[in-house]
Amino acid sequence: MSLQGIDHFVLTVSDINAAVEFYQALGMERREFGAETGKVRVALHFGAQKINLHRAMGEPATPKADNPGTGTADFCLIDNDLTDVARRLAAVNVPIELGPVARTGASGPIRSIYVRDPDGNLVEIAAYERNS
Repeated sequence: MSLQGIDHFVLTVSDINAAVEFYQALGMERREFGAETGKVRVALHFGAQKINLHRAMGEPATPKADNPGTGTADFCLIDNDLTDVARRLAAVNVPIELGPVARTGASGPIRSIYVRDPDGNLVEIAAYERNS
């Protein structure tokens, strides 16, 4: 067996609509799924990945983490244009907490900016450095 990548991960959020609005500013698309089970859920899609959203209160999703909570995530998303990302964030009044700064991504050197989503999760947005 050999792991090949990440298909999706789950964020526990206090307000699904606020989370969707934030991540749509980054270019993600809201999609609903699960209608066939009678329990419609919300996910954010981008590229070949998705983030499922669980509400912190009132959504008994199973299985789930032992101690799901808001504001506990810290993850990195890849974009190809940090200038454009900064512009989109400024347009919706999301301050950049740090950056751009040099970091190391899974495949080499990256430049990163850091922001907080509505629940306080640390979202790193990075672009791989281009070889000249």
